[in-house]
Amino acid sequence: MTTRIDARFAKLKDEGRPALVTYFMGGDPDYATSLKIMKAMPGAGTDVIELGMPFSDPMADGPAIQAAGLRSLKGGQTLAKTVQMVRDFRVDDNETPIVMMGYYNPIYIYGVERFLQEAGEVGVDGLIVVDLPPEMDEELCVPALRAGINFIRLATPTTDEKRLPKVLENTSGFVYYVSMNGITGSALANTGDVTEAVKRIKSHTDLPVCVGFGVKTAEQARVIGASADGVVVGTAIVNAVANVLGPDGQMTADPADAVATLISGLAQGVRQARLAHAG
Repeated sequence: MTTRIDARFAKLKDEGRPALVTYFMGGDPDYATSLKIMKAMPGAGTDVIELGMPFSDPMADGPAIQAAGLRSLKGGQTLAKTVQMVRDFRVDDNETPIVMMGYYNPIYIYGVERFLQEAGEVGVDGLIVVDLPPEMDEELCVPALRAGINFIRLATPTTDEKRLPKVLENTSGFVYYVSMNGITGSALANTGDVTEAVKRIKSHTDLPVCVGFGVKTAEQARVIGASADGVVVGTAIVNAVANVLGPDGQMTADPADAVATLISGLAQGVRQARLAHAG
């Protein structure tokens, strides 16, 4: 079975360029604004959307994404509303791949079977659940694959040769390489190290390898995109939203415009990645 994710990466491979994968927090700062941000992404240059599921205890996330999650929860966002956001998005766009990203707790409380059924119905293509290791595959990963939803796993600098095959075992869609040890939004990793890591992962799998954690600018996207199949940007996008919110949460500018402007620049960087590399 070919998912939207498979189709998109195949198309980009033909075009000879990496994907721009953009993360935003569902419901930040409110449902309507968040949906507007999501709808603006593909036109600005996003190839794959990562939709954040807000959670009160996001262990892998830095201060910016934590704050976005809290704004979202305060605004009344729930997992049911995050699923609904995909449904609303799909009214106008049935092609852009959507990956829901977050933690297992909200899905467990919601009910795995119910969640996967609804996610499949509304057009979710993949899941990234950062706190479920391969040893827990029967919990969500295997049921998701049976439901036709890609399960995307994280690999890190500490994922050694012994561990990597286990991590990749039930992974599909793409591999998300976390380019540093730490939380989201930290400093960018050494690009030489990233290139080597991507090569190492590719020696174990035919799946595309996307690199994230720390990419903030078009130049960084260009450099990372020279060796990776995709560049993931999250904290910079979440910050673009936060930067147009006043102290009381009032909007000083349109968050969707701010995000679209940032993505447009990042997309340019990604499109130049292979040209620069070839040159």
